[in-house]
This record gives sequence, structure tokens and C-alpha cells, in this order.
Amino acid sequence: AAVSWYDEFQRLYDTIPCVEVQALKEHNDQVLHLSFSHSGCLFASCSKDCTVKIWSNELDISLQHSSNMRPYNWSYTQFSQFNSDDSLLLVSGVFVGPHNSSSGEIAVISMENFTLLSRVRNKPYDVFGCWLNETNLISGNLHRIGRITSCSVLWLNNAFQGIESENVNVVKRLFKIQNLNASTIRTVMVADCSRYDSPDLLLDYEEQLAASSTCPVFDLGSDSEEEEAKPKQTPEPAVQELPAEGGVTAEDGLQQFFDDIMEGRVRPAMTETELETKVAELFVRSRTKPPEPNLLSTDSNSKTKYLIFTTGCLTYSPHQIGIKRILPHQMTTAGPVLGEERRSDEFFDSLDHVIDIHGHIIGMGLSPDHRYLYVNSRAWPRDCVISDPMQPPPIAEEIDLHVFDLKTMKEVKRALRAHRAYTPNEECFFIFLDVSRDFVASGAEDRHGYIWDRHYNICLAKLQHDNVVNSVAFSPVEQELLLTASDDTTIKVWRSPRAVRVQQARKPRPRKLLFSWLMNQKS
Repeated sequence: AAVSWYDEFQRLYDTIPCVEVQALKEHNDQVLHLSFSHSGCLFASCSKDCTVKIWSNELDISLQHSSNMRPYNWSYTQFSQFNSDDSLLLVSGVFVGPHNSSSGEIAVISMENFTLLSRVRNKPYDVFGCWLNETNLISGNLHRIGRITSCSVLWLNNAFQGIESENVNVVKRLFKIQNLNASTIRTVMVADCSRYDSPDLLLDYEEQLAASSTCPVFDLGSDSEEEEAKPKQTPEPAVQELPAEGGVTAEDGLQQFFDDIMEGRVRPAMTETELETKVAELFVRSRTKPPEPNLLSTDSNSKTKYLIFTTGCLTYSPHQIGIKRILPHQMTTAGPVLGEERRSDEFFDSLDHVIDIHGHIIGMGLSPDHRYLYVNSRAWPRDCVISDPMQPPPIAEEIDLHVFDLKTMKEVKRALRAHRAYTPNEECFFIFLDVSRDFVASGAEDRHGYIWDRHYNICLAKLQHDNVVNSVAFSPVEQELLLTASDDTTIKVWRSPRAVRVQQARKPRPRKLLFSWLMNQKS
């Protein structure tokens, strides 16, 4: 939509939120997450001080309310999200417990009077949780099957659990998915498919799309064009295809495998971990509901939504993105608590689509139109082999920011780079990113927030803090306003040079007022 290169220069120079105008210091520990209301009038912040604070976004931002979650046995708050009409706030937190504890909880707070409406268990806590619609939210639970095999269950919960009638369901199971090799489902979010055909910005790179693979599982771990030209070896999917008629059934295959073990025909000798994974794979072959057909043929007027989450099949660190279609009849807690009826042999749900990142995923965010998914990841070494799921490969310090078109399920841009992270695999934590109409922003461990242009793939600004930047958030109604949250306990407010000039023009000038008063005294 640019008219001239001069206009583009002005846009890139004058409308980037890179001028610090305010520092909010009401938190007394690391600030982990920021989220705006859809109207842009409010935003919420979560912190290691175990409070969620709600701020009023006026010319000078001010604190409106603070909720302390320690009375509910929370260790800290980690994530928040306003529902679509801004009447409710979802707050996700971590329970007090040992270092290796993974239990958390989701709370729902009314924006009318800041009362706590309901609380829902959430395990592991880095599922975070999200809104599906105005009154229903998604949480997770984890059931251990073996040492490295588990089952993730995603639940749909009504926000008004304490108010609804006892005769009305307030919870319903959405999906039940098997996890192999110590992986789990984390970081759930919902994309609205009905908005795909009217995107705010169309990233149309036909040459890159023509050259990219059309496989449902693809590898994005290479660093150069030469590497991308080489054929990739994709990992074996966790859920295998069922055998054709006349073939060996999964039950027969499992029995044959046990017979081979007992008679010593399995060579070389398998470790206990390899044995558990092999048995789980054979079991799940005939116990999984097939994926939804025609994932990409979503009607533009459809009410279908995608559930997007991180997962894996090789190790515990999240290295894949799973996508599962949510159909209209699944978007309410009405009906049986365990969801739609299924056959006895359909114990698990399969994923409709899987994207392999070949690295540790540390952040995800949707564009405002829900057409594009932006993913922060730290790459694994090229051609690495994972022999032990409890020992993932080392990860790069440089963070790659990938971009996927959710309508075509393809990567549409080369990875954006500039930001860095330094923590090793076992200590790696989430770094939240945000996307506006024209810009992408992300935190980093190098004490800076970063802004890129979505059109040209260029880094436009570095926003300085005194410690790790955990989260960034654009105002949904004014992309020239950006917030950054840091381990230095502050939230910084950034505006564009143009917005700063407009703001200063609105303020009265003290010198002129003083001069006018002196002249009046003389007269």
C-alpha cells in the first residue's frame, strides 16, 4: 500500500515505538508477561511477585488494580489473556512446590469488580491456557503411562463454574493425545479460521512458496540455501498410519514384537527407554482416532478454529507444533463430560497437522488477523541424532523467528534474526513475542527487546533493559505503542517519535504560562 519510497522511509523512521516514555516499577520481582485488552484501554502484567496487575492505558499509564495470588498456594503468575469482549481476564500461575513440580492453575477474574470467579487445575503449568470463546477456556492435564510415555488431556471449562446450575456441565474433554519420549503438550492458543480470507497483511512470496516442501511435516533447521536444497530426513511420526486391509493389525504386531523379545530375535538389544517407546507406538496404532480430513479446505464463512500447541516426538524439549481442528459442536461444555462419543478402539486423538522445527521452541504468537503464526526457536545442530529422549541436543544462542501461513501450512519467510538467548536446554524458558499490522516484536536474553518490519524482514529497533526481556505487547488499536517486561522488575512504555511529538503538543508549556503570569503581575 506504500505510495513512495519516501513515505516508506517516513513510516520506518517515524512510526516505530522506540522512544521510552515511561517506566512502571510497581512490581517487586521479575515481570514475566504482558497482555492488552482488545479495546486497548487496559493491560495486565504477571510477575514472580505472584501478583497480576491491571493497568489503565491513558496518556500516562496508571495502576488500576492488583490481585495477590499467594493465598491460593501460587508461587507466581506467568500469563494472562482477556476474553473477546474484555469482560473477563484469564490468569495462569504456578503452584508452590519442589523445583521439578509441573502443577499450575488458571484463575478467571471479572473486569467489572475484579472478583475471582473460578479456578481450574492446569498441568503442566506451561500449557498456560487460553480462551476459546467469550465464556469457555482451555486447560490441560497430564497422565503418566510409563517413564517417558504420557497422555495429555485438553479440557474445555466454563468460566462461571461456581455460578452455573448443578444440572449444566461446566467442563468437557476436548482431546486426548498420547505423548512419546517424554514430550508433553504445552503453550496452547486458538486461531480463528474465519478471518483468513481478509488478512491485514498478505505475505505473498511466490518464489519461496514454490520452492518450499508441501509435506505436512517439514524441517526448518538449516542455516543456508545450500543446506535447504538437500533432502531432509524427517523424524518418524508418533502416530503411524493404520495398516491396509489384509495387512498385519496393530495387535498382531504387538504380539509378534513380544514374541521376538522372548525368543531373542530382537537385535541389537534394546534399552528400556527404546522398548517403552516401541511398545507405545505399536499400541497407539489401533487406538487413535484418525485426523480430520481436508484441514486446508476450511470454508471462509466457517466457524471452525484451530487449536495450536507445542509438542514433540523425539525428546522432552518442545520441537514440534501440533494443530488440531476444533469443530463448532466442540465449542461448548454442553453434552457429555467426556466429549463426543467414540469407538472403544479410539482411545487417543491424532493431530491434524504437525510442523517440525528442528530446535527448541521458546515462543509463539499470532498475527492480529490469525493468518500467520510466528515462532521463536533455538536451533539444534545440523544432522544431530537424539539417542536418549532425556538428553536433548544443545541449542543455539541465536534465536530464529519463523513465520508460517496457517491457511497453506507453509513457511512463508526466511527466519528473522537478531535476538539471542543463553540458557541451556534444561533451563530454557519462554520468551513471548507479539505481532501488529506492520511490526513483530520479541523479548530476548541479551537485555533488549527487538522490533522487525513484517514487510522487509529487517530489524528496526533494539529496546534496552537492565536484564532479560520476557514479554512484549503492542496496543491492538495503536501499533505505535509497545510495552516490554523484564527481569529488572520494570515495564517500559515505548512510543513512536511521531506519537511523542503529538503527545508533547497536547501538554501545556510551563514557560509560556510563567511568562504570561509575570506579564499579568506587571500590568
